[in-house]
Amino acid sequence: MGHLVVQQFVTADGFAANLDNEFTAYELLEGGTAEFDRSQVEWLAGVDAMVLGANTYRIFVGYWPTPAAAGEIIAEPLNGLRRHVFSLTLSHAPWGDLPAATVESGDAVEAIRRIKAENEGLVVLWGSLALSRVFFAAGEVDEVRLVVLPVVIGAGIGVFPPESPATVLDLRGTRGFDGGLVELHYALRAAPEW
Repeated sequence: MGHLVVQQFVTADGFAANLDNEFTAYELLEGGTAEFDRSQVEWLAGVDAMVLGANTYRIFVGYWPTPAAAGEIIAEPLNGLRRHVFSLTLSHAPWGDLPAATVESGDAVEAIRRIKAENEGLVVLWGSLALSRVFFAAGEVDEVRLVVLPVVIGAGIGVFPPESPATVLDLRGTRGFDGGLVELHYALRAAPEW
């Protein structure tokens, strides 16, 4: 049975998107992130599949399977993952010259349970805050990897939805990288009742 991991880039003040639901904080970083990229390549060796919402899919497909990403060290392992796009409007989700992603248009919770059951390794969700909120609320998220950027934006949208059940985060690891990035790795478990 696979584990669902939500990996999000967040600002130091805890936001995964600005008030317009866009993530532009990465553009404010100074310097490169080559060390972080190398660690992602290592981590992706244990990832079987990715799940994306339709908006994040459009961003990813416009870059990762294109010649523009050819120099990126994570392009090959990322493009080698099984891909699932959750959308009520898309009927087809091409991925450049590679096999198309599977479009999941039914019940999102049932679909993620099936995807987790079909995979032995990790299933990762990037971006897709609306989709991740559904999975948090349903108790389907097993791990969270927050990549904290040394940027403050003052207001925005957080990773954890206010309607999600009380959850305890068990720290599994921390790691600092170039560019001032810090990754916090947590496993989730239900909080004891008060």
